[in-house]
Amino acid sequence: MKRVLPWLALLLAAPLLAAEPLSLEEARRIAETRAPQIEALRAQEMAAREMAVAAGQLPDPVLKLGLSNVPTDGEMAWSLTQESMTMRQIGVMQEFTRGDKRQARADKALREAELAHVSQRQSLADTRRDTTLAWLDLAYQGSMQALLESQIAELHLQQQAADAAFRAGRGEQADVFANQLAIARSQDQLAQMKRDILMARSRLARWIGEDAERPLAPPPELKSQLQVHPALAESAEQHPLLASQQALVALAEADARMARENRTPDIAVELMYGQRGPGFSNLVSVNLSMPLPWDRASRQDREHGARLAQLDQARAQQADMQRAYRAELRGNLAVLDNARERLQRYDQQLLPLAQQQVEAALAAYRAGSGSLTRVLEARRMALDTRMERQRVALEAARAWAQLNFLNPQEASVSAAHGEQP
Repeated sequence: MKRVLPWLALLLAAPLLAAEPLSLEEARRIAETRAPQIEALRAQEMAAREMAVAAGQLPDPVLKLGLSNVPTDGEMAWSLTQESMTMRQIGVMQEFTRGDKRQARADKALREAELAHVSQRQSLADTRRDTTLAWLDLAYQGSMQALLESQIAELHLQQQAADAAFRAGRGEQADVFANQLAIARSQDQLAQMKRDILMARSRLARWIGEDAERPLAPPPELKSQLQVHPALAESAEQHPLLASQQALVALAEADARMARENRTPDIAVELMYGQRGPGFSNLVSVNLSMPLPWDRASRQDREHGARLAQLDQARAQQADMQRAYRAELRGNLAVLDNARERLQRYDQQLLPLAQQQVEAALAAYRAGSGSLTRVLEARRMALDTRMERQRVALEAARAWAQLNFLNPQEASVSAAHGEQP
């Protein structure tokens, strides 16, 4: 039994040991292949394109069968051959919907297909962006956790030194308590950070499932990654959200055109053949029918007016969305530029100064001219500086993700589902 247990433990741990680090690129690829909302929008687009073909056709003809003028009393009651007016009828009726109206219906279905197609790009952009943000949150929170854990390990070693110095009469009891307080505060900060990591992992699992439990690869180098696509400002009109609103405007235009075409009624033609008794002639009838728009001002014109109002609404929303997008774009660019400047300041000034302060306080403590409290304060400030540097790096990475995962092209939408561009 003792020989079996190690092998059993090894088998249970094998999946974890075999798991390769999850890179940002792999996380995005997994999320794209597991995005059912994109597949749903593809099905919606296909359905709309099929409807566009059907909407452009004439209605099916109507077959009509009947009996006319059958006597119900007298010597010829219920006879189909003795009464001259009795007829067995067969006919066909066809409604001739005008070509402009059928084209308007087909155009509306095509606009719905285009909206579904653009929505696929928007859904893909949202999937990529949200997966990237969740991965970055988890990666940078993990790096901050590693910093804090290394600091706690160092504080424990320092605690042993403080205890030994106090027992030997070379230190103060206040230094022992100060170090214990620093350990407790750091452990509380670590517990809060572990909570944030669990929340970040759950957000990542929303997009990639159980792969979120894998260890993460190191975050990409910011100096090489914090570059905004050069055509970003010029491609604002192609942003999926703005393109979706443009597709909604086109759909509203198609609705308005349909309402305008509905103001003119269509004509239906009916051809009937009536068979009478042996001694009577058979008859043929042709009928024309059409609706009578006797109150067009209160019905058809009102519907047309409502569709025009909805078109105005869609255009106003489009203008507002364009303005909001440009403001968000400028804001993210400002955040990214500011974060770049701050990262340079941290790397060139703040981090070296914090390390120099720790070394100076530690040298003074070893020489007997400084206190352990000063060393702890210097170490705390150095850790806070490194942690803040990571937060600024995360802020820059988030702004970069917001800017660079906005506008997937047509080939990207197809490739996300294994199609050829």
